[in-house]
Amino acid sequence: MRAMILENPRQPLHPAELPIPSPTALQLKLRVHACGICRTDLHILDGELAHPKLPLVMGHQIVGTVVEIGDQVAGFSLGQRVGVPWLGQTCQHCRYCLSGQENLCDRAEFTGYSLDGGYADYAVANAQFCFPLPDGYPDLQVAPLLCAGLIGYRAYRMTGEAEKIGFYGFGAAAHILIQVARHQGRQIYAFTRPGDQLGQSFARHLGAVWTGGSDELPPEPLDAAIIFAPVGALVPAALKAVDKGGRVVCAGIHMSEIPAFPYDILWQERSVCSVANLTRQDGDTFLSLAPQVLIQTEVTPFALEQANEALMALRQGRFNGAAVLVM
Repeated sequence: MRAMILENPRQPLHPAELPIPSPTALQLKLRVHACGICRTDLHILDGELAHPKLPLVMGHQIVGTVVEIGDQVAGFSLGQRVGVPWLGQTCQHCRYCLSGQENLCDRAEFTGYSLDGGYADYAVANAQFCFPLPDGYPDLQVAPLLCAGLIGYRAYRMTGEAEKIGFYGFGAAAHILIQVARHQGRQIYAFTRPGDQLGQSFARHLGAVWTGGSDELPPEPLDAAIIFAPVGALVPAALKAVDKGGRVVCAGIHMSEIPAFPYDILWQERSVCSVANLTRQDGDTFLSLAPQVLIQTEVTPFALEQANEALMALRQGRFNGAAVLVM
């Protein structure tokens, strides 16, 4: 099969011909149709996430059809379309797994990081961590829901009952979550890179009530903010933007160093929290919600062999929404 391989961090992926993998008793083998590109992939490529499996097939927003089923798998059928997310498997018996926090499992393994992912023609995945996909979404459009959507939704839920929410960074996750927020009658204030008129126009098109640079303050205090961009300096910026009792949610898996900031912008019961990974419950909930909201994803397709080009385009912010590799 064709695959794009990471041999060493900080070096481009290279094309390779690999043996088609065979599933274990608990796995599905999938013919991959599409795989979303994620900023986490950039963090792996740049060596910002330590100790990836090497060599590695990256990619953790996999859309494929089942072509082989492990002996101990139930509930899936040949030809069924399924999605594979970032969370690839957990131990299922530690205190986190048993308390509904499997996203924090110390022995968790992750698709496209510690397990081979979807930048390839075929992939295998633990069936217990695969999701049947909702009808009505073409392969390209459903792929971003599997990480930008799922983990973005986990971050969004951490804002509680907030009515006025700031999104710092308006990429794949933000363009999905603004649609959920509008469906629920909430207001989104979109912060982009300073001077990013294209991104701000995109946010307004999707219903943002205000757009501006991340170096600006909103016209009124916010109830909460979600930081999607991996920029630590946005934490004190967001704290200045939220009202008393407001929460700042850091949604990324990696962030540059957070600079020191005065206590008075945290005082009055403002808080900062992070989001780690996802649970299968997050997946079930969000993938049921997406068709109700009628979420539409803005997608830029790339061929598998263009994976390096797609990653560079993401790094440089050359497209709105999400990028997806098409096999």
